[in-house]
Amino acid sequence: MAHVFDIDMIKAVYDRYPARVAAARKALGRPLTLTEKILYAHLTEGAATKEHKRAVEYVDFAPDRVTMQDATAQMALLQFSTTGRKKVAVPSTVHCDHLIQARVGAKQDLQDALNKGNEVYQFLESISNKYGIGFWKPGAGIIHQVMLENYAFPGGMMIGTDSHTPNGGGLGMLAIGVGGADACDVMSGLPWELKQPKIIGVYLTGKLSGWASAKDVILVVAGILTVKGGTGTILEYFGPGAESLSCTGKGTICNMGAEIGATTSTFGYDDSMRRYLNSTGRAEVVAMADKIAEHLTGDAEVYADPKKYFDQVIEIDLNTLEPYINGPYTPDLAWPISKFAAAVKEHGWPEKLEVGLIGSCTNSSYEDLTRSASVARQALAKGLKATSEFTVTPGSEQVRYTAERDGLLATFEEMGGLVLANACGPCIGQWARHTDDPDRKNSILTSYNRNFAKRNDGNSNTHAFVASPELVTAMALSGHLSFNPLTDTLKNAKGEEVKLDEPVGIELPPKGFDVKDPGYQEPAADGSKVEVVVKPDSQRLQLLEPFPAWDGKNITGAVLLIKAKGKCTTDHISMAGPWLRYRGHLDNISNNTLIGAINAFNGEANKVKNQLTGEYGEVPATQRAYKAAHQPSVVVADQNYGEGSSREHAAMQPRHLGVSAVLVKSFARIHETNLKKQGLLGITFDKESDFDKVQEDDRFDFTDLAQFAPGKQLTVVLHHKDGSSDTIKCNHTYNAHQIEWFKAGSALNLIRKQQK
Repeated sequence: MAHVFDIDMIKAVYDRYPARVAAARKALGRPLTLTEKILYAHLTEGAATKEHKRAVEYVDFAPDRVTMQDATAQMALLQFSTTGRKKVAVPSTVHCDHLIQARVGAKQDLQDALNKGNEVYQFLESISNKYGIGFWKPGAGIIHQVMLENYAFPGGMMIGTDSHTPNGGGLGMLAIGVGGADACDVMSGLPWELKQPKIIGVYLTGKLSGWASAKDVILVVAGILTVKGGTGTILEYFGPGAESLSCTGKGTICNMGAEIGATTSTFGYDDSMRRYLNSTGRAEVVAMADKIAEHLTGDAEVYADPKKYFDQVIEIDLNTLEPYINGPYTPDLAWPISKFAAAVKEHGWPEKLEVGLIGSCTNSSYEDLTRSASVARQALAKGLKATSEFTVTPGSEQVRYTAERDGLLATFEEMGGLVLANACGPCIGQWARHTDDPDRKNSILTSYNRNFAKRNDGNSNTHAFVASPELVTAMALSGHLSFNPLTDTLKNAKGEEVKLDEPVGIELPPKGFDVKDPGYQEPAADGSKVEVVVKPDSQRLQLLEPFPAWDGKNITGAVLLIKAKGKCTTDHISMAGPWLRYRGHLDNISNNTLIGAINAFNGEANKVKNQLTGEYGEVPATQRAYKAAHQPSVVVADQNYGEGSSREHAAMQPRHLGVSAVLVKSFARIHETNLKKQGLLGITFDKESDFDKVQEDDRFDFTDLAQFAPGKQLTVVLHHKDGSSDTIKCNHTYNAHQIEWFKAGSALNLIRKQQK
């Protein structure tokens, strides 16, 4: 693409950067991290006048752009269309990547998606066209890869309705995953609110070699910090090792930072970013960024004495980094390859590798594909072919077209691989897996980012492991998990023992990137005449009705809908897979509400006691009965409730079905905000042990909700069946503005009032 998108916006951001950074340095009275420079350069109020305390203060920001994928865009844009605005306030884009199921191969799978999802695509295309939003057609590529190739710029701030939006950190941005309601606010010209994050510094020294890759950096970091360790923080990578990584390698590291709960991750502007911007036709951005380069990385004093400026510092030496394989069932169980085979035996994980899957938004760059293809090419020369099923998912049409031109895809196919559509596919459960027994215990290895049970194929017995694409390629040649390509040999067709050489990658295509049809559609200059297409009897799309406002009274006599124990991610609250088709129809998708959560009283999923009848039934049906009877209800849950994907359906569905409050030990960041936006009461136990006091037949009285105020605890009385009761204190993080959302019934109700 010759023209650079939104060049005027980028120029305006860069023009005000030096003054904004200077103001922040004065307000804080010290040198600044890169994270602080970007945050303070994007304050809604303009130049900073004071320091915002990390992990304490909520701050209003003005992001430069909004990005949405097709599954979450439906609800975000349905919400936006009720605000009364004529056009989005900031540059925004929609990317059709989630609704394409991987089944037989790219061409057929894309055609099937167009046939099946036509109604949704027409809606997204028409609503984008109406409101001035750039539209990327099905097959154009995965949102984060397309974003990196076309829109990301050093020092920018962007929000996206997908939890892996942080991929943009590879180009030195703060790119942050949010729910659709947040996107709706920013597109409406409202501030975007975030609690000022803590900052973890990751100091990288040395240089990658051999089988070690950028993916292994984040696999190690996930092992160190765990799935919760990054919550409320931004990871800032720096040091000579950081500069030695490619731009897309940095993107991989930032992308998968979502798995440790990090708000986002980023790197300072350097030569790798210049090379990538130039290679993707954005020399103009380089020229502008170079003028203010000192402001697009952390101050030298910070990096010289990091412990003084970061909340925590992690050090990793790339010279000694081993390849890692993480899993199963959680992305933070980190195994160096030298210890993995023993771990497989010790834990009794299925040793046979059934499928190796490479690509995805995390690892589908040109460099990733060339490193993997170098393994495939030498394997072919040595008489080896894949013994596991092997799939390749290119990240964008530009990468796919270029990889095809340069012979990479043909190499994968010759090795026994199948090239899938430029879409999310198996990474998000959009995978019609070829299996004779969908419940069998088995192992797969992917270069994706997330591996919770059932994530890829809906089978809780699938042990999914995560590694770099080149390691996945090597493992697929061997067909078993105990193979270590660094030390072991494989037997070829002639019976010879052969050893694989180290992978070799090419950072950027020597002949440049190329693409025939990138799949982009420019919106109408004037959208006022554009009709948004929604059929009144549609099963997939439904225009929204506003949620009712709070009646100003205490919630009393509420029943327990479910007490969920253990991990309860947004996948448990609102599953993806087959339910993706209802992402634009709130009532239909609400039939999956909390069906994956485990009931603490019987250890079963989707089986709860109906307090009106005393009988056990499915969660959504039980809650619909409560709604019909005007019976308030409460959801109680464990730690880190709502971790994982940013989908706001997990908050909208309980709200739509009439749940009054969600009471948990702790929340994942995005989900807590989503609950607040939808007018739900999201609170935490002051004493985590109070979770154990909640009984199946309890009635909940909120005694001081009428005095709801920032920083003030709420009191809940649990009335037990035997006539006894417990009075417990609960905490909340609502500020004055968020309490107004609660009173109005939702943030959107408040926006609508203000627009009028």
